Amino acid sequence: MTLAYVALGSNLGNPRQQLLDAMDALAKLPDTRLLQRSPLYRTPPWGVLEQPPFINAAVELDTALSPHALLDALLAIEQRAGRVRGERNGPRTLDLDLLHVDGVRLDDPQLTLPHPRMAERAFVLLPLHDIAPTLRPSGQATVAEWLARLDPAGCERVA
Repeated sequence: MTLAYVALGSNLGNPRQQLLDAMDALAKLPDTRLLQRSPLYRTPPWGVLEQPPFINAAVELDTALSPHALLDALLAIEQRAGRVRGERNGPRTLDLDLLHVDGVRLDDPQLTLPHPRMAERAFVLLPLHDIAPTLRPSGQATVAEWLARLDPAGCERVA
C-alpha cells in the first residue's frame, strides 16, 4: 500500500455535492482506503476568469493501485460525474488531479508525478495543507513552505 494525494475541484452543477460524491467514490476504489479528507474551500477561478468560483478539496488515499491505474480510476469517476474535457482551466463538473504518490516520480505522456503545477496554486495547497502540511512532494520544500509563498486571497473554507 502507498500513500497518494488527490485534488478535487468543481464549479458546475452542485460543486459541493460533486466533491462529496467523488470522495465517496474514491473511498470505494478497489485496494484503496480513504484516510483523510480536507475541508472544502470556495476559490476564485484560475486561468479562465469568466466562470463561477470553484469548490476545492484534497484527499489522502492508501492504495495498492499503480499510479496509472489510479489515474484511470480518477478519470472514470470524472466521466461518471459528467465531465466533458474542453477549455483548459475552464468550467467543469469535476476535476480530480493526482498530485503525489509516495516514492514515485513519473514523466510520461499520461502522467507527471509529482503534479508539475501544484506549488503554484493556493486552491490545491490550502486543502492539501490541511491533511499533509509536512509532505515534501518535490523532495525539498514542504506543502506548508510552498503555501507560505502564495497569496491565498479569495480562498475561503466552506462550512
